[in-house]
Order: sequence, then C-alpha cells, then structure tokens
Amino acid sequence: MLTFIPTPIGNPQDITIRAMKLFEEAELFLCEDTRETKKLLRLLEERFDMVYPDADFVSFNEHNGHERLEEYGKILESKNVVYVSDAGMPIISDPGQILVEYCQENGLKYDVLPGASAVTTAYAASGFSEGKFLFYAFLPHKGKERAIALAEAMKNGFNTVLYESPHRLEKLLEEVVAADENRELFLAKELSKKYQRYYRGSAKELSEQLKNETIRGEWVVVISAKKCVEKSLSFSEVLALDLPPKPKAKLLSMLSDKSVKEWYQELINT
Repeated sequence: MLTFIPTPIGNPQDITIRAMKLFEEAELFLCEDTRETKKLLRLLEERFDMVYPDADFVSFNEHNGHERLEEYGKILESKNVVYVSDAGMPIISDPGQILVEYCQENGLKYDVLPGASAVTTAYAASGFSEGKFLFYAFLPHKGKERAIALAEAMKNGFNTVLYESPHRLEKLLEEVVAADENRELFLAKELSKKYQRYYRGSAKELSEQLKNETIRGEWVVVISAKKCVEKSLSFSEVLALDLPPKPKAKLLSMLSDKSVKEWYQELINT
C-alpha cells in the first residue's frame, strides 16, 4: 500500500509517532529528494530512537515521475511504500499528485496522513479574520506570466497565500507596492525553525523594513483581500443625479413609498 507522509517543515519534533512507525515498516521510499529524506531519517533515528528502515530509496519528482511509475507502479499495492516530499504536506503543489492520480486510475489503495503544512500554519498566524483563502504556491519567476499571476492574486477577492524564495521576496514586495502600496500583507519567515519571524503591515511599510534586514530562508506571504468600500446614496443625492427620468425614477422608488410610475411623472413634469 502507498502512504503519503508529511514531514516537518522545520522543527523535527513536529514529526508524528504514526509517521515514524510507518517509516520503520517501509520497504520502498519514493522521495522528492532521497538525500533530504535520508538526512531526516538519520535525525529521527538519533533523536527519537526510530529504527532506520531497511528500504530502497528512489527519487520521484516532476521530471521523472511518469518514468518511475513504469518501473515501480506494479508494486505499490504489494509492498509498504511511502512517499515524502522534502518538507511539509505532500501532494499539494508537489509531484506526489502524479501518484494520487495513478492510484485512482488503477484502483489502488492509498492513504494520506495529516501533518505539518506551511500554508495553514502561516494563515493561522496571520490573524486575518476571514476563514476563506486561496493558495497560489510559487508565482512564475518572471515575465508576463508572473505579472498576470500576481495581478490575479491581488484581485481575486480573497486572502491569498504564496510561497516565495529569499532572493525574490524583495522583488515581490516591490511589485505589490507598485500595484497597491497600502495592501496589507503578512510574512512568515522560516516557519517552526530557530529564526522564525512574523511581519504584518502594508506593502510599503514591509518593503522599507526589510531593506534593512538580511533576507534569508523560506517565506510564506499572505496578501489580504482588496477591501471593497460600498457607498449608499441618500435620497437627496439620488435626486440630484444627472440621470434620465426612467432610471432616476427607479432609484427614487427604491428609497421611498412612491411607485416608479409616480416618480417618472413627477420628474418629467418638473
């Protein structure tokens, strides 16, 4: 059976007992990066007395995923197979999605364990009150595609979560400032790690603040939804509008006890 196992996004103590037991029993590891997985397993062995598994380790990523399925697809049901990404929840914005599709198409059993996620951790820490948000993962690195994706993220009407690398964070802030310098942002640096830090403020404020700091590590950015200000017109304001009699009569009727027909007659006789 194939099991997708989340790994810590920083602090190794965030691993679960269930995850370690399944690691010990695994016969095959499909890994986004075998080196990262082996490093984690050695750490768990040293710190938490986990038994290092007697298993094979195979890379599985967006470049070789389909090729790997041709090699190992037939044993996914007969052996204890686990898939892990480099950090956090597998499958979401991750090559593990290829495996899920394969299992569904071929009627194979699989399981996904709950665990650490930078997306939900950052959004919970943001303090933004809305329960709804959209996740955009990494924006395209440059060009027209990046501009379009960022514009969509800022205008979709929802709080939006992005991932950003340290060498592009300053560029992202400059782009947001250019579009809307007052847009409120929340930034989470190095979640669950020693140098974790939170920042919240307008795009302009944070852009200026971070110019004086060393930007390192992985970042999660939450862009607040654009606030739509609704303005209600008073009766006198509607009456003063330069509109044709028919649409003005409809508006005045909505604000009074008179019918549209009565207002229309009054307007054309004025």
